[in-house]
Amino acid sequence: MNCYMYHCICSRVKCPTRHFCQALSERLFYYIAVSLLPHDTLCELEAAVENGRALSPILQWHKHPNDYFSREAQMLYFRSLRTYWQELIDLNSPGEIPDTREALLSAFKRLDSDISLEAQVGDPSAFLHYWVLRVAFSGATACVAHIDGSDLYIANAGDARAVLGVQEEDGSFTAHTLSNDHNAQNEDEVSRIRGEHPPSEKKTVIRQDRLLGLLMPFRAFGDVKFKWSIELQKRVLESGPDQLHENEHTKFIPPSYHTPPYLTAEPEITHHKLRPQDRFLVIGSDGLWETLHRQEVVRIVGEYVTGVHQRQPLKVGGYRVTLGEMQGLLEERKAHLSSAFEDQNVATHLMRHAVGNNEFGTVDHERLSKMLSLPEELARMYRDDITIIVTHLNPHVIGAQSRDVPS
Repeated sequence: MNCYMYHCICSRVKCPTRHFCQALSERLFYYIAVSLLPHDTLCELEAAVENGRALSPILQWHKHPNDYFSREAQMLYFRSLRTYWQELIDLNSPGEIPDTREALLSAFKRLDSDISLEAQVGDPSAFLHYWVLRVAFSGATACVAHIDGSDLYIANAGDARAVLGVQEEDGSFTAHTLSNDHNAQNEDEVSRIRGEHPPSEKKTVIRQDRLLGLLMPFRAFGDVKFKWSIELQKRVLESGPDQLHENEHTKFIPPSYHTPPYLTAEPEITHHKLRPQDRFLVIGSDGLWETLHRQEVVRIVGEYVTGVHQRQPLKVGGYRVTLGEMQGLLEERKAHLSSAFEDQNVATHLMRHAVGNNEFGTVDHERLSKMLSLPEELARMYRDDITIIVTHLNPHVIGAQSRDVPS
């Protein structure tokens, strides 16, 4: 089993959100892994923990407290995960093999539920309770790719995107999108949300292309201010740590908040049977796709992987250029090609294009330098956060596996 995961920031609370994304990226992998384990393996896992024996490698993560901001958080996360696999043992039968689609769905929903429950219990005077509460009120989206042989599953909740790079017979690359964005541009998502609430909320549930006029993605982990009832929000916040002002709950409750939950972490799951011509998978945050078209992303990655960019004719995008300007472009391209492989991996190469791309489709290093040197408080005015994972697919292995599958 190979799992490739991506998580991106989507809320506005800076510090808790940043740590929320870190915790989510660390926790979601293990929720998915546990959900995919056979019943007998889960029983062996529980017996090892119960008797204090050595754990299988999949759980060695909990022995590294530096991965989390405190030992208490590490223990809390482990208890929640253990409760989850104990329930899976009770629900499943000996010899039962989990269904991949159902396992991904269960893992997403259960982790989001645990994040919510952890914020509702605990010692109100403890810093850990303050922390998990602040984290629960921030949020993050997630896009996960699970590859098992030639079966590729995408589980997506939010506005991150998974795009497959397909190499055509002539050597060019085309983009095949494997996920749907969960935002106001997705008519199915708009219909889904409006259908889950009374007709009287038709004009308020989505305003200015945002959920309740505030949140851009329509699916996300955390962000319990779009999920909890008003009564629950008041009770938890008013009985919470002293760091939270007794009236702070008023700024969390969105306007026109009548029939929660409005937000869900339930992923949309798609399946794709990999083919030899499927060469790579790009998972990126919304910041990437706002900067570059999906076909441009696939072209840049494909040319980097194959080296085709060294043989492509120069394009000036329909601009009228003088001979002097053309010479400058050629010199710029020559300099670019001489350093084309300075990036250690293709994700870095793609990031460089996303931040420093110019109208000619090449990297303007002066622009790149300026964009990267913007102060944190100004950067979001010019570009969104960008995170990228590129997974290379082996066409020879995929081809051999596809031939082994009975027709």
